[in-house]
Amino acid sequence: MNYNFHWKPVFNNLPGLLEAGMLTLQVAVLSMLLGICIGMALALIRLHVRGPLRWFATTWIEVARNTPALIQLFFFAFGLGALGLYLSPYTIVLAGLTFNNAGYLAENFRGGLQAIPETQIRAARSLGMTAPQAYLRIVIPQVLRIVYYPMTNQMVWAVLMSSLGMLVGFRELSGETQALASTTFRIFEYFSVTAVIYYVIVKIFLGAAHLIARRLFRY
Repeated sequence: MNYNFHWKPVFNNLPGLLEAGMLTLQVAVLSMLLGICIGMALALIRLHVRGPLRWFATTWIEVARNTPALIQLFFFAFGLGALGLYLSPYTIVLAGLTFNNAGYLAENFRGGLQAIPETQIRAARSLGMTAPQAYLRIVIPQVLRIVYYPMTNQMVWAVLMSSLGMLVGFRELSGETQALASTTFRIFEYFSVTAVIYYVIVKIFLGAAHLIARRLFRY
């Protein structure tokens, strides 16, 4: 095989790739923040609520955890489109990642909630706290500490799976790479550099998460 490498077009377009990398990080972080809020709500509903709300939470979690992320993304892109609701590529990816993150995080939170002794809640209530106060001030901080490392894994997943956005026209890092590579036919060079950018993004995030963990969990 006689293949000539040409890296100059890639380096010339490196600022555009880095900007697309920031867009990837942005949608991953937003989907994670929304996923944490929704996932905690789903976990609490599944543990403490009966009836339709519990069925809704269970269905969300089961679908998110047991169907491919690509199908979930296509639902927001084409399923809603078939119903007359058209979303921008950014919104599609954000909604798809949030839906998936919430499903996985809900199970992490459920495990964390079940690890907290019920005596703590009863003690808080005996001191005059309401149930929401007991959860917000005592239970949830402990749960977040228990599930901190699984949450970092989910964040890495969100960064990497945002690459599926290229299939719905989202110009994040992989989408931008595909567009540039298709015009220059430098497929290997572009995707090699993109792989390095993904690696650096993930390593920076994991390093920051490690520093935060040392700060939060030093006792």
